[in-house]
Amino acid sequence: MFKIKTGYLLFISLIVLITNGQAQSKIFTRADTLRGTLSPLRSSYDINYYHLDIKLDIDKKMISGSNLFRFTAVQDLNRLQFDLFDNLNIEKVIYKEREIPFSREFNAVFIDFPESIKKGSKEEFRVYYNGIPTIAINPPWDGGFTFSSDQNGKPWVSVSCQGFGASSWWPNKDHQSDEVDSMLISIAVPKGLMNVSNGRLRSAKDLGDGYTQFNWFVSYPINNYNVSLNVADYVHFDDKYQGENGNLTLDYYVLRENLEKAKKQFSANVKPMFAVFENWFGPYPFYRDGYKLIETPYLGMEHQSAIAYGNKYLNGYRGRDLSGTGLGLKWDYIIIHETGHEWFGNNITAKDIADMWIHEAFTMYSEALYVESRDGKAAGSKYIAGIRSNIMNYKPIIGTYNVNQEGSGDMYYKGANLIHMTRILLDDDKKWRELLRGINKEFGLKTTTTEEIVNYINKVTGKNLTKIFDQYLRYAQIPVLEYKLEGNQLSYRWQAEVADFDMPIRIKRGNKMEWIKPETEWKKIKMNTAFNPDTLNFYIRLKQIDAGISQSE
Repeated sequence: MFKIKTGYLLFISLIVLITNGQAQSKIFTRADTLRGTLSPLRSSYDINYYHLDIKLDIDKKMISGSNLFRFTAVQDLNRLQFDLFDNLNIEKVIYKEREIPFSREFNAVFIDFPESIKKGSKEEFRVYYNGIPTIAINPPWDGGFTFSSDQNGKPWVSVSCQGFGASSWWPNKDHQSDEVDSMLISIAVPKGLMNVSNGRLRSAKDLGDGYTQFNWFVSYPINNYNVSLNVADYVHFDDKYQGENGNLTLDYYVLRENLEKAKKQFSANVKPMFAVFENWFGPYPFYRDGYKLIETPYLGMEHQSAIAYGNKYLNGYRGRDLSGTGLGLKWDYIIIHETGHEWFGNNITAKDIADMWIHEAFTMYSEALYVESRDGKAAGSKYIAGIRSNIMNYKPIIGTYNVNQEGSGDMYYKGANLIHMTRILLDDDKKWRELLRGINKEFGLKTTTTEEIVNYINKVTGKNLTKIFDQYLRYAQIPVLEYKLEGNQLSYRWQAEVADFDMPIRIKRGNKMEWIKPETEWKKIKMNTAFNPDTLNFYIRLKQIDAGISQSE
């Protein structure tokens, strides 16, 4: 998801306390640990299947129903943890047709089985619950339900909960490391409205009580925050895309008043986007479940196979160009960005939200590839350089592990520049394409970590880029290239927090580009022209040192 918004600088200035140039550490609570840690009471079982079966009472803004947990015991266990926000009431937990005891601590729920469940056993239990879920104040930047209405006064309801927690509206094992293998989503809504969720629609059933139940089946692993419901008086139209893995269905659900605008906007963006993304990243990861765009009352979210769209059929990001170059006004930002997450975020998912840069850096970089496909490689580089004006460098991109804490919002703009620099350092677009497709093949439909991604990049490129990734991901500041000019001699070195930082960089000499390899110790070369590093493609700071200062400094 794209989370940077108007007023973000003010927001950061209010909540971040700066001490000696570094953001103070947040004090984490027991509730943060229960939510963010893969404790033995969570790691002891592997989720195989959910059946979420709920009714939505729009007038009361209330949900009620159940969720079936089907799991495999990874070790012997007689107790486990699942998650549900404590403002929602648990009616009962049923195991083998009888109620079993449960207890709650903050938003964590603990259940005790009547006998030990042996390692390798496949078991299931069902949680019955009800209540009024959190209402989002400013979705999708804060999580919860959005209750709105269309121009005809008919209800228009959606939910978004990345970071905030899927357990804010349905019981589940709310940790990114364990994606359920498949899922049935049954949502009952007032008759005359439609619910659209992830996967394929299996049936729409009249319940005979003024409600219609829509049953959607997800056949691929899906992360909890991607599970969605979208309720409105939707109009549906469809199309097909002949992709790498065959015929991909494209289904669109929009408000009646926006049908013609949607047909024009989606036609202009979706198929050209798939041509670019499949070329660079490999086949769309969810062919069996298809691809959907669903109009929502909030800006957007990467819900798997059910992309939430609320950009009001404008090009750019709400009609603005985030790069300041004009290149971002030629396409619909939310369609391109949120669909990029189908590969990075939905296909490849970080085990811990602290590593969310894996989702956002690659996805924002995908925008540059789309620009490149339209306007050429130089334009793609210009777009990436343009978005740097939004970078703050106020805290590390990687967050704190095991407490459900994402890192800096710089994971978007700064992260995209890091990915772009990796491409430049590889200096071989054929291998770069193989690397991007290889990442999706190696880590697709899995959860992963920073270390695994960086190690894979090192292996495929044959270059050790760990220090570079560490500097840009684990520290707030970017490296500084210091240099001195004395006659026709250039001295240069890196200043960086990472010990022995040694990123190569291109410089222009005459009409040619050539590589130099600065380290943290001074190096010298002859230079008969002005020093001109490639700052279009490398996100660094330059600092000229007075030639009179000692090189041993």
